[in-house]
Formats: sequence, C-alpha cells, structure tokens
Amino acid sequence: MKKFRSEQSGRSMVEMLGVLAIIGVLSVGGIAGYSKAMAKFKLSKAMDQVSNVVTNVRTLYSGQPNYSGLDTPIAIQMGAVGAEMLNGAKTTSASVAYNAFNGKVFVKAGTSGQSFFVTFTGLGKEACVALSTADWGSGSGSGLVSVSVAGTAATAAATAALATKGLTSDATLPLALSSAAGGCNGVGDTNTVVWEYY
Repeated sequence: MKKFRSEQSGRSMVEMLGVLAIIGVLSVGGIAGYSKAMAKFKLSKAMDQVSNVVTNVRTLYSGQPNYSGLDTPIAIQMGAVGAEMLNGAKTTSASVAYNAFNGKVFVKAGTSGQSFFVTFTGLGKEACVALSTADWGSGSGSGLVSVSVAGTAATAAATAALATKGLTSDATLPLALSSAAGGCNGVGDTNTVVWEYY
C-alpha cells in the first residue's frame, strides 16, 4: 500500500499581514510625498504667474502715462494674464482669472493711476505666507511698492486700496514673516495676497 503525502506550500497568514503592512506604509509615504510635491509645484507656478502678470502689465502700459482703466478683463483681453490662468475660457470672453490654487486673480489700477495691484485669493496659510514673504524685488528698480495680506478673500474693489479693513501691510519689503503669519490667518483657503507695483 502506497502512502500519499500531500505537500502544500504557501504563505502563512502572519506573512501576508506583514506584506500588507509594508505596502500600506509605503502607500501612505507615497501619498504624503505626492501631496508635498504638488503643493510645492503649485507655489512655484503661482510665483511664476505673479511675475508674468506684473511683467506683462508693465510692458503693456510702458508707453502710457499711467495705469488708468486697468482692470482684470482688460488685462485678460490684452494678454497680460496668461491663458493657463483662464481655466479653459477664451481671452475674448473671459472676465475672471484663476491662480494655481484655483483662487480668483484681480488686476486693478490704483486710485491715482500711478500704480497697479495684483491680488491672489483662495490661498491656504502656507501659500499665503510663502507668496507674501518672497523677495519680489525689494530694490528701487523692481517697482514693488507694497505687499499686503488678508485672512479673508478680497474683492476686486479691495485691490485698489491697501487701507481696506482686514489687509495687513508692513513697511519692510519683503513682508516680514511675523506680519505675514499674523495676516494670513484665514481658515482653509480664504487668504489673500495683494502686491502693489508702480
């Protein structure tokens, strides 16, 4: 009589749980790394957007005596606001621009027409602090007049007056970290940064 011996091979439950635990830890680390990379990418893109808008507006108005009449729809139609900031809308019909964080962007001439404002809304605290404390050109040739922050979303009208209630400004450029942290106190993505250039 022959004896049949069945040999089974496989993994035990403990080994499988160990493999699943390792996969879970790696997945969480990958997601966290991806989130940080996306936040850094958006911040870099937003900085590029600010620089491009400022450069384009200054170039567009270089032959004009002042910035009178400048507002967001004019800036869009004249190409001062990049097409990537229009969320697919055409420059001929768009009246609203969006930053890398999907907040609204406003461009407006100052009350005297000698300066203009660029406003980014819909920013989280970290983005608000980073954008407001970056060195946007503190030298006299840069044209930067002031940087202000608010813990609430600004409207198009607020971009024309830094004295508007709720905006925090600082005499130093770039904006001091303590001023930025105190002003960027909105909950969630409700913070605003306003740059004034001449």
